[in-house]
Amino acid sequence: MKNKWKTGFFLLLGFIVIIVIILLSLIMIPADEKGKIQQTEPNNKNVTFEVKSNKADLNVLINQYIKKEAADSPIEYSIQLQDEVELYGTLQFFSQEVDLKLTFEPEALENGDLVLKQKSISVGSLPLPVSYVLKFIKENYKLPNGVDIQPNEKNVYVNMQQIKLKSDVRIKVNTFDLKNDDITFLILVPVE
Repeated sequence: MKNKWKTGFFLLLGFIVIIVIILLSLIMIPADEKGKIQQTEPNNKNVTFEVKSNKADLNVLINQYIKKEAADSPIEYSIQLQDEVELYGTLQFFSQEVDLKLTFEPEALENGDLVLKQKSISVGSLPLPVSYVLKFIKENYKLPNGVDIQPNEKNVYVNMQQIKLKSDVRIKVNTFDLKNDDITFLILVPVE
């Protein structure tokens, strides 16, 4: 009986010693470069996240932002994202309020900004030149920071870097395809 217990004990002890030797040798052997976990420093001072959105959520966000930024504007307006960007508002014309609707074709630029190219305009039933209406909007509507109306080019330029967000977070437009509801942004969060 004693021999079976002795043999079992030494077999178990030998097995444990072999496992310890294997573990120690694995710990002591340097790993190749592929297997190493590398700490990388960001090549700039931001961490970037890609965010995907849709027209419905973005409509709520844009109009909430407009409401907050243009709270003291005498003229109310709103933006609706459909297959195009639609701006609705009212104009004072000889003490009458006239409904205004402008439609724009959005284009995401490589620098992360957004250009809205004027596509159509309706001001009540008045045939007004587009550049005149855009100039009137620029002079009379309080627009959020970063939104620049370019009447002569019939564009609205949205400088995403100038839009104020909390904690110095910045946004860049990556894709802005309204017809396919494919809207993605890059969110740049400062790390220092």
